[in-house]
Amino acid sequence: MPPDQPGYKSQYDHLWKHLAASGQAHARAVGGDFEIAGRLEFALLRSCGLTPESSVIDVGCGSGRLAAQLAPGLRGGYLGTDILPSLLEHARQLCGRPDWRFVETNGESIPAADESADFVCFFSVFTHLSHEQTWRYLLESKRVLRPGGKIVCSFLEFKIRSHWTVFEQTFANQDPRKVLSQFLSRDAFEAFAFNAALDLEAFHDGDKPHIPFAGEVVWESGLRMSGLGHLGQSVCVLRKPLIARPVP
Repeated sequence: MPPDQPGYKSQYDHLWKHLAASGQAHARAVGGDFEIAGRLEFALLRSCGLTPESSVIDVGCGSGRLAAQLAPGLRGGYLGTDILPSLLEHARQLCGRPDWRFVETNGESIPAADESADFVCFFSVFTHLSHEQTWRYLLESKRVLRPGGKIVCSFLEFKIRSHWTVFEQTFANQDPRKVLSQFLSRDAFEAFAFNAALDLEAFHDGDKPHIPFAGEVVWESGLRMSGLGHLGQSVCVLRKPLIARPVP
């Protein structure tokens, strides 16, 4: 889940209470797509160079989708942040890693030391933030990354036809408490990278297989993926240069 903003935490509290009342909260926390998405996020990080010795910061970690996949083998350290303590507690119990940190946050600060991480992940986070909030988070990510470390994020974009469905659903939802669905263009990431003096390493289309993984998965929608998968959202990978360069 993304950080708080005026009314944002109350929107997620409202959504979570609605899911609990309808019996869907637990399914959203540990259901099939939860596990499949976590597997693919983990595989994506490995394709970007993740090793067991890597240190990972998982912003908007929710109930532990990625963390559960990392828990058996990651030795380099893990920090998960979220705005909802109930989700953090679920993630903490699910992972069973007393050496890991799960921290409730408010705003775009990352509670980590300078140059202490190899990866900072934002899965389904920038999809719910203003562009200004995304920019502040990217600057924070650069601060906490070691030279050569990477930012891996998923995002919605109008370039991908299947993402239009998300826009239509948001447009049709008249509930003032609805959660923001934010779209980002690739030139926005190019501008972010240039002005933060980060390297833009890769873009991946949200509807095209690009994540190598072993075996086959079947999403709740019936979509099958084998050998190569995708998250549905597009992916951007940014890299902190090995040799620092001045910002423009």
